[in-house]
Amino acid sequence: MAEFFDRVRPGEGPGLALFLNAGDPPLDVLADLVLMLDEEGVDCLELAVPFPDSVTDGPVIRRSARRALDLGTGLDEVLAFIADVRPRLRRLRIALLADWSHSLKHREPDAVLRTIAASGADGLLVHALPPRLRTAHYAAAREAKLPIVTTCYQQSPPPTMAEAAAEATAYLYLVAHYGRSGTAPVAGHAALAGTVAALRAHTTSPIAIGFGVRTRQDVEAVGACGADAVIIGSAGVARIEQSLDQGGDVVDDFRAFVRSVSPTRSTTPERTGS
Repeated sequence: MAEFFDRVRPGEGPGLALFLNAGDPPLDVLADLVLMLDEEGVDCLELAVPFPDSVTDGPVIRRSARRALDLGTGLDEVLAFIADVRPRLRRLRIALLADWSHSLKHREPDAVLRTIAASGADGLLVHALPPRLRTAHYAAAREAKLPIVTTCYQQSPPPTMAEAAAEATAYLYLVAHYGRSGTAPVAGHAALAGTVAALRAHTTSPIAIGFGVRTRQDVEAVGACGADAVIIGSAGVARIEQSLDQGGDVVDDFRAFVRSVSPTRSTTPERTGS
């Protein structure tokens, strides 16, 4: 089983995860972009099956999802994409993000988790999973040997935070700010140090922080609060949108973005395990 962020060496700063909607850019371009992320030493790609009108996403990611949906990108297409690209990666892990209502609700739960695992996805984050289904989801994921990403907010009740931490087998996503993606916590990411320390009591999995991370300074602030990794979403998706609008080279433009936010580290290729 692949471990997320285990290639990060002491003193290299937090692990780096990037969020993108599958299909934005189109999948043929996205394949080259994913290989570039691997070359650049990015640790994790949160690859979303696009879904419409997300209440937790800001306008940048919602526009991205609409572009991908307009190209007909769905769960089956994304799993085929992962199956094609994953064997060519040396460092990068892929965590699939799928909305329960849009992508999973009408599929048999155990079967779809086995299919996701068979695609080569390194982990799964289910968006908007109804609380009543969590226990069954955790059990099915364990049976499928599919690591799962769980989420919580700094403002989540302590029992919710403890459950999310205990059940995370890929990593725990600590959402920095209760609101829509792209918004940052008022007190800054460094103020999350106490929450990270409290979560450590309930998990041995990595803790990643996202929402409102736009610059290398933000990345460093996340690292300073004790998190294992940082997740960048809206800022990167905005760079994709800008490149598409201007007719630029999406891969080269996104490479420049990655280098602008990445902590200094070795990018020596290493073959990922499973």
